Amino acid sequence: MGILIVEDDAALGLGLEGAFQDEGYEVKLATTGPEGLQMALHEAPDLIVLDVMLPGMSGFEICKKIRDKELQIPIIMLTSKAEENEKVLGFELGADDYVTKPFSVRELLARARVHLRRGSTNNDKMKARDEVVRPQNEQLEFGVARIDFKRHEVYRNGIVQDVTHREFCLLEYFIKHPGEVLSRDKLLDEIWGYDVYPTTRTVDNHILRLRKHIEPNPENPAYIKTVRGVGYLFEIPQDE
Repeated sequence: MGILIVEDDAALGLGLEGAFQDEGYEVKLATTGPEGLQMALHEAPDLIVLDVMLPGMSGFEICKKIRDKELQIPIIMLTSKAEENEKVLGFELGADDYVTKPFSVRELLARARVHLRRGSTNNDKMKARDEVVRPQNEQLEFGVARIDFKRHEVYRNGIVQDVTHREFCLLEYFIKHPGEVLSRDKLLDEIWGYDVYPTTRTVDNHILRLRKHIEPNPENPAYIKTVRGVGYLFEIPQDE
């Protein structure tokens, strides 16, 4: 398996490179933000160890760009700061784990092994879900929205929307479970592929964006409704 380490501290970067190589991993090392992003997009690593403070581009920016490309590579972020709001930001941008400097290399290796195993399992689960969740009809129309399941596209008032793969999977899952109240934890497990995630705000943020793609009035949703204190409910009114 391949590991990409993005760390501008030369001594730490070389130390981590050696530690992962000793465990049998193939390792690539980048020392700047732009170099790290380029290698992440083109080297197809199985896991990224990503420092937050980097020259040229921060680890947060790299993490966001990787997730914008719909790449589900596990990302462990490294930081010398321990502020809670920074950790939350990293998780919201798509990081899988956080390690605060100074840290134990053994602990980092253990965390990496967990995410590598989890990533392999999640890929299998996602393939299975794609086969099960796909609705029978190729298209569905309601309100101002039209969903083309074959082309993986969402239209609002006839205009194709910039919907991410994760948002589309979330919408498919809602459509497959109409009238069912779905908790945030349930959605995280079914769509993100693992039972425990750093914050359920991830679901809320995706649904806010999804409503902008399908709702006539995203501020007063008619289809994806919030069930206060429980989760979300998708339903199409009977008169449509």
